[in-house]
Amino acid sequence: MRVTNMPIFPLLLAGLCLSGCNSDSSSTTNHSNSSNNTPAVSPTKPHTDNDATQVFTNGKIYTVNATTPWAQAIAIDGNKIVFVGSNEQVKKYIGDKTQITDLAGKMMMPGFHDVHMHPLESGSDATQFTIPQEATVDTYIALVQEAALQNPEAQWLIGYGHNIATLLEMSDSPLEVLDEAAPNRPVIIMEQTSHSMWVNSKALALAGIHAQSLDPIGGVIGRDEQMRLDGILYDNAGNQVMEIAMRSLGNAQQNDYLGLIEYTMPALNQVGITSISDARTYWQRGHLETWQRVSDEDKLSLRVHLGLWAYPQMNDASQIAKLKSLYQASEDSLLKVNQVKFYVDGILVNTTAAMHDAYHQNWLDLAGNKGLNYFTQARLEQYIEALEPSGFNFNIHAIGDRGIHEALNAIENASAGKSRHRLTHLEVVDPEDYPRFNKLGVIADAQVAGDFTDPSHWPENIPLLGAERSQDLVPIKSLVANNATLTLSSDWNVSPFNPFIGISNAISRVPQAITLTQALEAYTINSAFAMGQEHLVGSIEVGKLADLVILDRNLFDSTVNEIAETKVVMTLLDGEVVYKR
Repeated sequence: MRVTNMPIFPLLLAGLCLSGCNSDSSSTTNHSNSSNNTPAVSPTKPHTDNDATQVFTNGKIYTVNATTPWAQAIAIDGNKIVFVGSNEQVKKYIGDKTQITDLAGKMMMPGFHDVHMHPLESGSDATQFTIPQEATVDTYIALVQEAALQNPEAQWLIGYGHNIATLLEMSDSPLEVLDEAAPNRPVIIMEQTSHSMWVNSKALALAGIHAQSLDPIGGVIGRDEQMRLDGILYDNAGNQVMEIAMRSLGNAQQNDYLGLIEYTMPALNQVGITSISDARTYWQRGHLETWQRVSDEDKLSLRVHLGLWAYPQMNDASQIAKLKSLYQASEDSLLKVNQVKFYVDGILVNTTAAMHDAYHQNWLDLAGNKGLNYFTQARLEQYIEALEPSGFNFNIHAIGDRGIHEALNAIENASAGKSRHRLTHLEVVDPEDYPRFNKLGVIADAQVAGDFTDPSHWPENIPLLGAERSQDLVPIKSLVANNATLTLSSDWNVSPFNPFIGISNAISRVPQAITLTQALEAYTINSAFAMGQEHLVGSIEVGKLADLVILDRNLFDSTVNEIAETKVVMTLLDGEVVYKR
């Protein structure tokens, strides 16, 4: 799961030039842009209190500010933007101690926000082995046996990667396959969507699951036609067992910590991401302590907002009290604990997404065959009423049309209307609910970086949903047309976190394509709004903080394929370089 050979990118504050710079980076230099005959910009006066610490000139600066969308130059004093305008006008901010960077015509824009990802889960090496989505039974047995040999001291063998369809199509029972591979140690393997777990008999026994066990809230214990356990745990049934497995890892927090600072944050900065929301912070698993340690050690290279996981099986009063106690949103900190992550349903491919009408196939024998609820509308209303006054915004997983409708109902019934609640995924949306996002002030968060969301894959859902419901999945164009505030995120590692892939897909997924301007707003100012920090970042304006990226090409002059291949030249957070190519 985690790439361990990624380089670490330290903060770089040296005098930086992208074109025509003197080799002595410690001195102030003159810069010119011969491509557009822009006059050189140089210090013209002694140092004064009005001087900027940094000035960027000769750029194609896309501000994401509708009033003045483009500029040539900006000036930064410390971590704040103090000027946005022309090369000529910026001269008054240059003194003999100002660091000048010639952008040489390159595009600069605000740093990207990813408001839905799983950085601790995806970046940690807690997972001991990975298996392919499709393989033979013998291959799976061999891979699990190899993992057992490579991890002789591990209490649990924890894997990742298969596809649920592969297990359902096995001629042998998935439970028997894992029992043959590892009869004496518990094994749990997360399916690639994270919405099911493949386990052996030892794992079931340690979790107290047997043939007479009832399905938990928001989950299903898989059984075969004879009602025998088949080794597949769907949604929250699997989540609860994974929680047990993760708690067995004595070094889990250290691994999570190292994953963040050695790989995850540098990799995110490398593609221009400066703000993220951790969309599933397992506070019972030590995730909050890990993030706090990174913050306390001043190692954050991102603005991070944590979405505390709402455990469906917990007592509501106890959980609400605990969540309230964890809230923190200091303006001075890059780390904020101000969101709660709820699931209202599961996913389509498991038939657990909550639908108005029944699925065309019945895999799990759920009542009505219309999916399931982690949190019902009534429970969600209870949490909104209790937690919204504390300042929490809700990030609500909602995939099926019934789940989306019920989540909107809960917000309409219980919210005071001043929060930044958002629904995420939005795969099957009832067109009658499109205008409700704008009416209720609910943010529509979608992921289109993964190939599976491309319209070419929509027909794959026809056997489950029928032709009509399989059209217009993740309808970002329809939502924008109905004035919804759209954000685009990755749900990494379900989809790539590279925003340029997401942007490229967003503007090309006909008939649900949006414009490049809309896609950039979704990754910047709209996402800043979702995180409650649009007054600080998300656009390049005087008074805002200098979270900026420099690109190797102008996105507005690039093809769809070229946009996907865009590279970041430099990323700045609070005016400091956190990545330099």
